[in-house]
Amino acid sequence: MRHHLRPLFDRVVIKELDPDRVRRSGLLVPPGNHEPPPQHGIVLDIGPGIDWWEAAGVRMPVQRGDHVVFPASAGVWIEVDEERLLVCRVGELLGVIERADEIPEELSGRELTSDEPD
Repeated sequence: MRHHLRPLFDRVVIKELDPDRVRRSGLLVPPGNHEPPPQHGIVLDIGPGIDWWEAAGVRMPVQRGDHVVFPASAGVWIEVDEERLLVCRVGELLGVIERADEIPEELSGRELTSDEPD
């Protein structure tokens, strides 16, 4: 019988993707000796959020199937049906990886500018 882990409150369940150490150029990136690099995975399930979020108009910033980046120190690793899963708070996530053609037009091609004089 398969089990399903249902996250509570503002937590998400993530399946880690294997780190890709070979870049497109063929360069092999060795594991670092200092701080581990951010990891990435797929969101399997999301909690309902925190009770005051709905009154404030806040909703979960990720959805099932999102490809997310998280620090190595995020959350707690557990095993369900011999599958290693990360359960962490949504605030621990660093970001969502999106395809460039899915970015809204007003944000694509936008350059960072500074209003400060040179």
